[in-house]
Amino acid sequence: MSPRTNDDAADEAGARQADPEQDAAAPAAVAVTASGAESMPPGTGETPASGAARRLPSDSAEAAASAHEGPSAHEEPSAREDSSAHEEPSAGGAGAVPPGTAEAPAPGFEEPGCEEVSGSEPRVAALRRFAAAGRRWRAVQLAGCAALLAVALTGGAIAVGAGRAPATVPAASAAVDPGVLGGGNLDASIAALQTHLRTQPKDSASWATLGLAYVEQARTKGDPSRYPQAEQALKRSLALAPDNDPALAGRAALAAARHDFKDALTYADAALRQNPYSERALSSRIDALVELGRYAEASKAAETADARKPGVPVFTRYAYVHELRGDVTTAHRVLEQALAGATSPGDVAYVAAQLGQLAWNQGDYRTALGYYARALAADDTYLPALEGRARAQAASGDRAAAVKGMETVVSRYPLPGPLVELGELYEARDAAGDRARARQQYALVDAWIALARANGVNADLDTALAAADHGDKAAALRAARAEWARRHTVHTADALAWALHVNGHDAEALPYARRATATGYRNAAFRYHRGIIELATGHRAAGRASLTSALRLNPGFSPLGAAEARKALEATR
Repeated sequence: MSPRTNDDAADEAGARQADPEQDAAAPAAVAVTASGAESMPPGTGETPASGAARRLPSDSAEAAASAHEGPSAHEEPSAREDSSAHEEPSAGGAGAVPPGTAEAPAPGFEEPGCEEVSGSEPRVAALRRFAAAGRRWRAVQLAGCAALLAVALTGGAIAVGAGRAPATVPAASAAVDPGVLGGGNLDASIAALQTHLRTQPKDSASWATLGLAYVEQARTKGDPSRYPQAEQALKRSLALAPDNDPALAGRAALAAARHDFKDALTYADAALRQNPYSERALSSRIDALVELGRYAEASKAAETADARKPGVPVFTRYAYVHELRGDVTTAHRVLEQALAGATSPGDVAYVAAQLGQLAWNQGDYRTALGYYARALAADDTYLPALEGRARAQAASGDRAAAVKGMETVVSRYPLPGPLVELGELYEARDAAGDRARARQQYALVDAWIALARANGVNADLDTALAAADHGDKAAALRAARAEWARRHTVHTADALAWALHVNGHDAEALPYARRATATGYRNAAFRYHRGIIELATGHRAAGRASLTSALRLNPGFSPLGAAEARKALEATR
């Protein structure tokens, strides 16, 4: 038996990561959820007492749906800690390390900049880092937000099947394809990989799979503290086997999840040079091009992927590229084909939720609810379907069910999109205490963004979208300008237009509002923003036409925005 080397010890230390769900499985007292209601400890089988996308092209979240949602949230100078060992420069920058370069891996998975935590619990470490970041802000308010966010991330977290990102996250952010870990329980798969790597620390393929699993865990639980762990695992894989395509594709998925789409494209291309048929890399390449606003190239990439590796991950992206051009008929046909070919519950839930989102965007709430029901029949815990159902219920006038459903979503998945939606539902309902409940949701958006940035996520688009209507308007404009400087998409154009409008710069906003609607993408919120800006700049007829178009397309597109659109039309009669 050969003597252990220092590298062996380092590898085993990395594999000895504590079970990410250790805290969620432990007995806990009744806690207050993000929505302010009481929830039972995880594992009791109880549902929250009051409780659960717009898919920016990731966002987000796009969950966004994992494989298809459109544009997503983005970056402001990240709060990544410089103290993290062996930090890899971003691709394309000065001194950047080319993808696949074997560099000395960081020892283990300790999170950069965090002191050792009892039990090696990374989520506690992440919240400590968030608390440190919060000291630069309004200390009292954000301390409360951090506590609420901690509960939201632990008290209601559930594991969603691999490869199914929330529908609120943009398509590019959903770069991990369904079935990355065989469709089993994600947390159990991670635990099994960790156990395996303790005894086989030189297994580069397992390190790559573990990295992808951490990416998926971060996204499905809305917990960006997993991204540094994912980065370390993928670096370890590349150090052991330079240029191995699973790890390069994993780096592409990680970059997309962090909304660094230039790096995502660089790594996807590197993976495809090694394996032109890598489904994950083909999908990530489409996502990156979409999120960079390079729509013609994204369309060609989708056709290439369809020719090389047809399947659910590629079909959903292919459909989204067509939807962005206003070709809803093709998008629907391709998604129906994907649904007909889906066999696993995860794929059925994912594709059916995408069809629900497509129908909701066209204002067809009955059809949307039917698709969401099908998704939940396949997986009754699938959060994008729960979120989409709540949106469709709200648009259909069933506000009580919508509020209850969205509360369930944010208690399990506290991302900016659902948090803002729930806050607006409270404002629209306007019952006793609803204004305070709404403010709480908007404050939690700030908390999530701080935590995301601390873990390398570019959050400028999230900031711009949330803060323009429910926060610091000047900060919204700074973030929107920064995001537009990085990438020109319909989503960033819309965000910049609206941030300029709320800051009183309507003349400057109008060209961006027009650009947001120029591709034919059928988005009622974009048309609403354009209409309000057109009215503010004296284009009365155009403004009325845009607002009328928004309400005709999707009359319930927003709990507050739809009402404002009707008021504006009434005021200009």
